[in-house]
Amino acid sequence: MIDRLIDRIEALNNPTVVGLDPAPEMMPDGLRREMYERFGKTPKAVAEMFLRFNRAIIDSIADIVPAVKPQIAMYERYGLDGVTTYLQTTEYAASKGLLVIGDIKRGDIASTAEAYAAHLAGVEVEGARFDLWKEDAVTVNPYLGGDSIAPFLQACKDFDKGVFVLVKTSNAGSGDIQDLQIGTTGGADRGETVCMRVARLVEQWGRDSVGARGYSRVGAVVGATQGKTGEHLRSLLPHTFLLAPGYGAQGARAEDIRGFFDARGGGAIVNSSRGVIAAWRKEQASSRAEAGPGSGEAVTLDDVGSAARRAAVEMRTRLREITG
Repeated sequence: MIDRLIDRIEALNNPTVVGLDPAPEMMPDGLRREMYERFGKTPKAVAEMFLRFNRAIIDSIADIVPAVKPQIAMYERYGLDGVTTYLQTTEYAASKGLLVIGDIKRGDIASTAEAYAAHLAGVEVEGARFDLWKEDAVTVNPYLGGDSIAPFLQACKDFDKGVFVLVKTSNAGSGDIQDLQIGTTGGADRGETVCMRVARLVEQWGRDSVGARGYSRVGAVVGATQGKTGEHLRSLLPHTFLLAPGYGAQGARAEDIRGFFDARGGGAIVNSSRGVIAAWRKEQASSRAEAGPGSGEAVTLDDVGSAARRAAVEMRTRLREITG
């Protein structure tokens, strides 16, 4: 899977992944009204507006962006209707040639992890296999250790999939645990932190699956907001592809992640969610500020898609500047 992702990045000259993390406040007023009129003020209405919104985003970026990353929590909160929209979204993205990274952050004991690994392996019913989730890779939480990751690694091997293991996340509170010093005083690992130890494990878990491009199926999530820490982790992960969330709305800029890429300008893909999918709101606010209160026409899904494309192109330009 990582080789396929790298091929796609190079074909488009764009190490960008767009996070499909919709929320009701991101929906244009007209779309909200239409769905509430059809389905009432219900989870079904929200799920349907999410699906229409996601398809507009996907249509606008599929030819310039290699991958999307839907965050499953944004859908699960709306129950069965939301999960159905998640499945329809991943299927639609795949049909448009996009790779799909399911941001599911699963992590549990081995038997439960095996069930969660169905996101990659699919499920068998009386000998018939069903790939229900249509994901090329997923994010996983390593807190429970190697046996909680093993079922995902097996699914990667069997079905050419990938995982991205949480190493150093983009949130402000990540340091509460991930930056704790665990190295033995005076030992070879003196000064090692939790995230550094996890990075070494990730590199080890992927050592038998390094592909033609020099990277394994086992990637690492390293927040784009982490700066120098991210650069150091890059040095600990020579065969590990990085997924770097936190660009844009969370504050990370292109220059902050220059050291996340390898010497050839590869080895990483950078995620922006709100900065792309909610770009229409920023453009609308700017337009109204210039024209004055009460100005502007109703926003359509075409407007949403066009704004998302412009934001994705701008992000691509910034990333090209630092990767060459």
